[in-house]
Formats: sequence, C-alpha cells, structure tokens
Amino acid sequence: VLLVVGCPCALVISTPVTIVSGLAAAAKRGILIKGGVYLEQGRGIKAMALDKTGTITEGRPKVTEVRPIGDLSPDHVLRLAASLDAGSDHPVARSVTAAWDAGKASAVGPLLRVENLTSFPGRGASGSIDGTTYFIGNHRFGHERGVCSPQVESVLAELEAKGQTTVVLTDESTVLGVLAVADTPRASSIEALRALHAMGVTTVMLSGDNQATAEVIARSVGIDDARGGLLPEDKLTAIRDLIAKHGAVGMVGDGVNDAPALAEATVGFAMGAAGAGAALETADVALMLDDLRGVPEFLSFSRRTSTILVQNISFALGSKAIFFILAVF
Repeated sequence: VLLVVGCPCALVISTPVTIVSGLAAAAKRGILIKGGVYLEQGRGIKAMALDKTGTITEGRPKVTEVRPIGDLSPDHVLRLAASLDAGSDHPVARSVTAAWDAGKASAVGPLLRVENLTSFPGRGASGSIDGTTYFIGNHRFGHERGVCSPQVESVLAELEAKGQTTVVLTDESTVLGVLAVADTPRASSIEALRALHAMGVTTVMLSGDNQATAEVIARSVGIDDARGGLLPEDKLTAIRDLIAKHGAVGMVGDGVNDAPALAEATVGFAMGAAGAGAALETADVALMLDDLRGVPEFLSFSRRTSTILVQNISFALGSKAIFFILAVF
C-alpha cells in the first residue's frame, strides 16, 4: 500500500498539464508564449517597461508641421528630409517619406538621389545629395553635432511641449529645418496601463524620443515614469536598474532598438504583427494582435496558472499523506 500511494504520477502530471493548458488558452487569445518557463516567471513581474512608438502609440506617425530655419522653403526642407529617410524602416522616418506624396512630387519633383547613406542607430542618418552632406535625426543627434542654436532650441521646445516628435535636418554646420511628427496613443494602451496598475505593476516608458515628448505622452496615458532620449544601450541599462530595484521586470517593444532590452528583461513582449523581426526573435512572448491589453492578460494567466499549480501539488501531496497515515495505522 505504501509503495502504491508513494507513486509520483499525480505529482508529476499536475505540472505539465497545467502549463500546457495555460499556453493553449493564451494562444487562443493571440498571446504566443515561447515556453512554460516564461508563463511561470510572469507571476513575479513587479514593473513593466514599455517602448513608446508602435507600442503605446499607434506607430503610424504623421508629419504635422515643417519649420524652415533659414532661406529654404518648407517644400525644399521636406524634400531633402524625405529623400534621406526613404531607405529607413523606422516609423518616424517612414512618416517623413510618406509626407512627400504624389501631389508634392508632381508639383515640385521626385525624391532626390542620396549617396553614401549612413545610419546612426537611435539617432538618425546622413547622406550626400548633389555633393552636399546632409544629416537628419532626433533632437539628441542635433545636440551631439553642436548645431542647435537658441533659435532652433526655441522651435524644438515649442513643438515638444505639444507632445510631438521633432526631426532636425542639417547640413555640415547649420540647421536647415525642423519637422514635427505626431503619433496618437492607442485607446487599448490606456486600458492596458490601467489594468497593470490595478495588478500592482509599476509602469515605465523607455523611449528614444526626447524627454519632453515622452513626458507628455506618459501623462496622457497614465504611465508612472517616463524616460526619454534613450539609445538601445541606455534601454538595456534601464532594464538592469529596474531588475535590481524590483526583481522581475517585463519589457514591451516592437523595434530593432528594443531587442537588447527585450533580451535582458525577465519576460520580453514583442508586438507580433507590426514588430521588427529582431524584436520577435528576441522576445519571449509575441502579442499577435498588436494589443497592449495582452500584457495584463498574460500576467493574469501566469498568476492563475501558478495558483492552480500550487493547488494541484498540494492536493497530490496532501492525499498521499492522508493515505500514508491510514496505511500505517
């Protein structure tokens, strides 16, 4: 009797069946989890880091304003910027190129040929047009190149205070123009962040955009902490700091720049449909519906799975203990 009661079948079966059921239930809701270990680790997450563009926002920004700085016309500034950004996959760069629509092309001319195109990850790009080298990038890129005059800073501050992303076009020594790009927060993101707060999870925005814009977007959606102006290595450092502070940390992103942070986080989440290949490859969970509400749903699955695991193991060991005692007596 003791040998039969001591058989570990019930104990062994209780774990994989629960994990597989959790993985299957999550998959039906568009949450693809790469392994049971990530489903189990999710219950311990105390902080969630999130990228801005394409994660919290729609990821379909549009150029709202073109401000020439100097003698160039707005169309000339936009044409140069769109030509430089034509080869980039970044959402902001795509929005600049898309702004040079068929109407402008027919009225002014097609995009210009760019030579020696060079990318600066997390900053911008440069290239030669008709023998002149131009640079296009974010506020930080302009600062690093030392071309942002007080006039330019004033324009940048005005646009960033509205929550818009700024793009600076320069030649080798001066700023030629500033473009404002606006991206709308997803309605589902606001619901997801509320659900995370209700679960006791701290939310942190990690954005490559400037600090002022990041703070405006963070306030509009209810994020606890906004950190802007981050390069890929800065996001990685931020994740390590959050892990040291909170223990288990999740990271949600969709771009190549997010891949190092996704790999470092306890559980990495990638936007499945719109996410870059590097982000999907690195992440532990893919949100195939591109809906941030999948993150609190995943945490709920993880916590529920953990509860059922404890119940199953307790029942298996408890019933064995009872029969052991009865057998002895």
